[in-house]
Amino acid sequence: MIEERLRLARKSAGLSLRDVAKATGLSAMAISKYETGQLTPSSDRLLALAQALGVRVEYFFRPETLHLERVEYRKRSTLGKKALQRIEGNVLEQVERVVELLTFFPHSPTSRFELPAILSGPIDSLGEIEHAAEGLRELWNLGLDPIADLTSVLEEHGIFVVTCDAPAKGRFDGLAGHVDGFPVIVVGSDWPGDRQRFTLAHELGHLVLGERLASHLAEEKACNRFAGAFLAPARTVREALGEHRARIEPRELLVLKQELGLSMQALLFRAKDLGILPPSSFERAFREFSVHGWRADEPGEPVPPEHPRLLEQLAYRALAEDLIGESKAAELLGLPLGRFREERRLEPAHAAADQ
Repeated sequence: MIEERLRLARKSAGLSLRDVAKATGLSAMAISKYETGQLTPSSDRLLALAQALGVRVEYFFRPETLHLERVEYRKRSTLGKKALQRIEGNVLEQVERVVELLTFFPHSPTSRFELPAILSGPIDSLGEIEHAAEGLRELWNLGLDPIADLTSVLEEHGIFVVTCDAPAKGRFDGLAGHVDGFPVIVVGSDWPGDRQRFTLAHELGHLVLGERLASHLAEEKACNRFAGAFLAPARTVREALGEHRARIEPRELLVLKQELGLSMQALLFRAKDLGILPPSSFERAFREFSVHGWRADEPGEPVPPEHPRLLEQLAYRALAEDLIGESKAAELLGLPLGRFREERRLEPAHAAADQ
């Protein structure tokens, strides 16, 4: 068990055997033997390894090692293999903590994602994709109002959302996979909120549309259509922009972006998809975006990023119900015990330093 978790922690940290050897004063050969189970590290060496890898010693003794399965990147990533291993290892480590936390509850406090039966059946047209998005909003009691926090909505319905720090160099557009039967969607922690939300809704589209798409419908384009429809329902967009327009002012799109949490470009595509803008007007507007550099950097204040809350909520609930103690809660939240106690008492981060 220790060997597998040690290997996972090293990959999650993005470190080579030589890196860990340098940080711990151990030999790369010894660390390799620890990872293959040929040797078992002493308590002192395990502590040194934990400090070098940024985990607590308890991490190495978790009862179960899970695996990230059916991994799919939203777009082809140009990151190197080592960087991708680091991301996947970090994702798995975060999800493991949630799954372990769930085992402490006598009855699971979160549901597993299941496609509602009413949404089953083949999908043969773009209109049916619109209906699927609207139908899911209705089943989840979202109405037509803007979704204030899409991450919380997905977590509530059994989808794990994980944020990660992607390297500055290279391209990473998110990934999706499954851990222990739970769907997992990964987005960048420093992405603007509109990019996070579209990626989350796009991957939700894959879960909802699945293999039900007719052969003439390209899955990636279908999921883009689903994402737009889920975040910006047709009725909402038409109420804001009207039924037919020859031109839409950029500031109209900026205002709607702040309301719906969807990028100006995505809203422009949405207007085209709904027939509000004719193709010629859409192309003219898209050229205007290119001229101003808005395709890479949209004007106005960015949409605030979203953050997963499930792990923290469950940890404090388990603590309140005496299912776990402070030490275990701190471990699962990845915090030193002293800092966890400060946060539990709702003390400002600077309070302890001032005393």
